[in-house]
Amino acid sequence: MKFVAAATFLLSNALAASAVTTVRLHKRPDEELVIAHLERERNALQAVVAMNQVSDTVGEASQRALLRGSSPEGALGHPAKVADGPENEIIKDYANAQYYGTVSIGSPPQSFQVIFDTGSSNLWVPKVGCSHCGYPFFGKKNKYNHDQSTTYAEDGKDFEIMYGSGSVSGYFSADDVVLADDIVVNGQRFGEIQDAGGLGVAYALGKFDGILGLGFTSISIDGAKTVFENAIAQNKVDQPIFSFYLGDNGPGELTFGGYDPNKFEGDDLNYVHLDAATYWQITLDKVDVGSFHKESDEPITAIVDSGTSLMTGPKADVAKIAASIGATANFVGEYTVDCSKVDDLPDLTFTIGGKDYTIPGPKLVIQAQGTCLFAFMGMDFPAPGPQWILGDVFMREYYTVFNYVDQTIGFAPAKKSA
Repeated sequence: MKFVAAATFLLSNALAASAVTTVRLHKRPDEELVIAHLERERNALQAVVAMNQVSDTVGEASQRALLRGSSPEGALGHPAKVADGPENEIIKDYANAQYYGTVSIGSPPQSFQVIFDTGSSNLWVPKVGCSHCGYPFFGKKNKYNHDQSTTYAEDGKDFEIMYGSGSVSGYFSADDVVLADDIVVNGQRFGEIQDAGGLGVAYALGKFDGILGLGFTSISIDGAKTVFENAIAQNKVDQPIFSFYLGDNGPGELTFGGYDPNKFEGDDLNYVHLDAATYWQITLDKVDVGSFHKESDEPITAIVDSGTSLMTGPKADVAKIAASIGATANFVGEYTVDCSKVDDLPDLTFTIGGKDYTIPGPKLVIQAQGTCLFAFMGMDFPAPGPQWILGDVFMREYYTVFNYVDQTIGFAPAKKSA
């Protein structure tokens, strides 16, 4: 099921020498992430007050409707039960997404800021006339106009993704997609979004226009081939790999077709096979932090997810982790720690394929405005969803290489930005 192997010197040189294309990734400031946390906390408190004011004569279903999109079980990416089936469900809502970059669609190119997301598989951007797609004076979004593209092809099939707080909907179209100015993927199917209300205020306030999924086609809406799979099929990249370097205090880089050996320590990458080629899902041997220890004879599944800034784990486990380091929970399943104690927090270690990957304790906190947000949330995903999500907090510490054909992920300690 699983192996770890150091990349050989010859393989390293071959991949690194390949023609690669790099997308600069902009980082959302930590301050904005903490402000969003405080806003969610206020909204949750308001929802509790509203629930308490509901008359006893109001039915249970009405109370559930009142809290939909605001309760801990329906917001912030917590999975909602949807009758339409699993293909339209996704496990997060991007409220905590922190990195985004540029992609162009159409001829002449129309530019968009997107989250390059290994935790989903579709490309979508808002279309001209989209509802709930930013506001006139802030959060304004770039919008796709297919009438202005000579390479646009009509599709028309319905496109909908269900998030915890609602849906993002529109229809499929096809057009050329350009990555980093020189990788042109022809005839890419993508979603033109007519209504982005399902992402709520997080989308309106976010710096991104849309999502470019880098997961596998197996979880793509309507089985649409992913942008990267089409790039491979059309021979637009030298190697079927892409790599993330997330700058600790600044911009990051996403490299297509190879990796950059100047961005990690040492000469070797350690590879692990995927547990499932859906999300980039692997298995963990164990998890250790403070007095918490997690090890099991059953697979401990985790996805490596560039679209989530925090890390997540089962609610019961995260509660124990939080208790072991003295973190305090709020109404929306997030935790804060005393800022005066950040330097004394214990390290967190994920053991993957027999190798330890350690995150220093102070790196488990996102700090701004006198608030120290613990970079863990408790979430229980229904099977076959993952048990843990290793988001940007993990990927900032480890340069990460995703091999689409071999279905492996390679890790190496990331070099720290100056």
